[in-house]
Amino acid sequence: MTWRPTIAALAGLCLAVSATPLPAGAAVAAHVSAHAALAGPPGAPPGACPTGASYGPPLPASTVTAPRIQGGFTFLEGPVWVADGGYLLFSDMTAGTGPYNVQPSTIRRFTAPATVDTFITNAGSNGLALSADSQQLVAATHDQRSVSSYRLSDRARSTVAPNYQGRAFNSPNDVAVRSDGVVYFTDPNFQRGNRPDQMSGRTSVFRVSNGQVSLVDDRLRQPNGISLSPDGTALYVGAYSENKIYKYAVQPDGSIGARSVFVNYIGGPDGGTIDCAGNVYWTSGGDSLVHVYSPAGTELGTIRSGNSGTTNVAFGGPDRQTLFVTSGRWGDSGLHSVRLNVPGYPY
Repeated sequence: MTWRPTIAALAGLCLAVSATPLPAGAAVAAHVSAHAALAGPPGAPPGACPTGASYGPPLPASTVTAPRIQGGFTFLEGPVWVADGGYLLFSDMTAGTGPYNVQPSTIRRFTAPATVDTFITNAGSNGLALSADSQQLVAATHDQRSVSSYRLSDRARSTVAPNYQGRAFNSPNDVAVRSDGVVYFTDPNFQRGNRPDQMSGRTSVFRVSNGQVSLVDDRLRQPNGISLSPDGTALYVGAYSENKIYKYAVQPDGSIGARSVFVNYIGGPDGGTIDCAGNVYWTSGGDSLVHVYSPAGTELGTIRSGNSGTTNVAFGGPDRQTLFVTSGRWGDSGLHSVRLNVPGYPY
């Protein structure tokens, strides 16, 4: 399936925006906002979820196994499906280096059935997502303590969120992008290394709208994965050091309302994704499972992908019903996949 029918009409607009100097993040927001005006209210990326579809149970059984399809990586994170090219991108991080002990990261590309190549070297990335027009890769980049975007056509890098009120972030970890270009991201300190703390010991969630960075919540202990519901009304954040997934109400303008506990988790919530029925998929490094919850927070089942280090998930494949999982011990991290009953987010 194609990413969506309107990309050709927007190509000229995207090129015009990219060629004009804009504030941090505004290039991503501007061309995505133009697309959102055509596609409807903000929420899931255009083309990710069929209109008017109804779904049954998301899992073929209460316990599912995702076989490994490629291994031998150092430490995988942030899978994202690029429908226009029919491939999966993911971050491969290695051990910290240099005086500040910062982890290098390479973005690799998987093309079925078994081809892996290097897509971007020295990317400095962890979690990945796509701008809604699929032309840019939005990345949580701990190398520069920022959120960045990489143009898929030529891999050119620009900055979406450089800092907050002049203070460097800790180490941005994961990102979610609304269909109008609003970007949400988490900022734990996992990859800060030996660099000075400019966040006064706080680990937080932030929002970027029209190039402006605003604070969502600085009360979380090590916020990690972040996902947006398909209708755009709820934002989910996994607080790794609290063993909780929080749910935030999202206002039409992208601002955040009330916070509640979605689930009390087991094993440290890492990355997550959401399917088109609103079911929530969250990984756990502690028990190496993907836990699947209904929109009401009822656990529907689990997906196993090895015996250690399950870090993140994304839907992909031609009909977006294949769940890709990054999982494995340090030095032998791998990519796993399993076909499910409901399509979902590409990141």
